[in-house]
Amino acid sequence: MAFRTEKVASEIQKVISQPISEFARRYNAGLATVTAVRMSPDLQIAKIYISIYGGKVSPQTFINLLDEEVSQFRQILATKVRLRFVPEIRFYHDDSFDKIENIEKLLSQDKERFGTKK
Repeated sequence: MAFRTEKVASEIQKVISQPISEFARRYNAGLATVTAVRMSPDLQIAKIYISIYGGKVSPQTFINLLDEEVSQFRQILATKVRLRFVPEIRFYHDDSFDKIENIEKLLSQDKERFGTKK
């Protein structure tokens, strides 16, 4: 069963990535990338994780905009992915890149403050 959920998640990611990217451009949200799709075991819920970078709206505002248009994205899935049921979609901000950037900044500050020993 796990293989099936991964296969469906992969297919949904391929289909939904471009429309979300176009949606981000329309709302000046910057670069929006679908980083992961996680399916519930019964394939009824698709959790879509999105990384957002460099936009004029906050990541949470963009997620809220996506939530308002969720039926549009479900319609895209209904026409492009062959499933018995179109899954409920839930959008989440993937902030892992923000966390990595913050860690790198902290490491850089420590390096400057303590110097490097050779």
